[in-house]
Amino acid sequence: GNPELPTAVNITWSSINFKTILRWQPKPSGYFYTVEILGETSDTKKKCIRTEETECDVTDVLKNVKETYTAHILSVRSLRMDNFEEPPFAVSEKFTPYNQTVLGKPEIQNYTQKGSKLNVVFQDPLTPYTFPNGSFQSIRDIFQHDLEYKLYYWKDQSSGKKDATTKSHTFELSIDSSKNYCFYVQGIIPSRRENRNGQESVVLCTSIGRNILDEYGAEVFIIIAVIAIVVITLAIVLPVILCKRKKAKAAREKEPLNGV
Repeated sequence: GNPELPTAVNITWSSINFKTILRWQPKPSGYFYTVEILGETSDTKKKCIRTEETECDVTDVLKNVKETYTAHILSVRSLRMDNFEEPPFAVSEKFTPYNQTVLGKPEIQNYTQKGSKLNVVFQDPLTPYTFPNGSFQSIRDIFQHDLEYKLYYWKDQSSGKKDATTKSHTFELSIDSSKNYCFYVQGIIPSRRENRNGQESVVLCTSIGRNILDEYGAEVFIIIAVIAIVVITLAIVLPVILCKRKKAKAAREKEPLNGV
């Protein structure tokens, strides 16, 4: 006389820089969920016990980032777990943080354009995991030599992109000293089959002194030139016309009146 409870559907892993959220559906009514995380070599760990939510932060039970995990979403009727009967549950896809977490946006700390050199300094994204001293590990601390960065750059107001690669925190590029450049940085794990490319940083642009042509384009110069020609033409022609009209008027005034 105890009908089986609904089980979770549409279970997904969402992970950026190793912060990992498990999500599912539907919203429970008259029952609760409990999440169990099963590793291939580790003990089962429970998270979000008897929750009415449909998401659970499981970051702290995935510290062995190279291990592959599976989540069981248990549907439980009451606030106490039934020790005599296993509740119905749904099973997630497998998830390996090292292979599947998305690389977050790098932070560009400084950039300079001097002569024909563009220098860009950036910072690794941090993860939720910490060292024994309490400081946060960066994605470089975890991926080490598997991690590299690409910088995409292009002349301002141009669509042609170039790129450069580094395993350090800096880029030094040879550029056209007379042009401004825009760029962004992106983390990459070349060894991955999926999720190789991380999120893109904000786009920044250099601002060496521009001339008006760079700033507004040739069209504005053409308009200005046309206006200037019109103004100069009027400045020359108008006095001539006025002068002729004045002479003509003076001539008419000197003519004797008819019949006098």
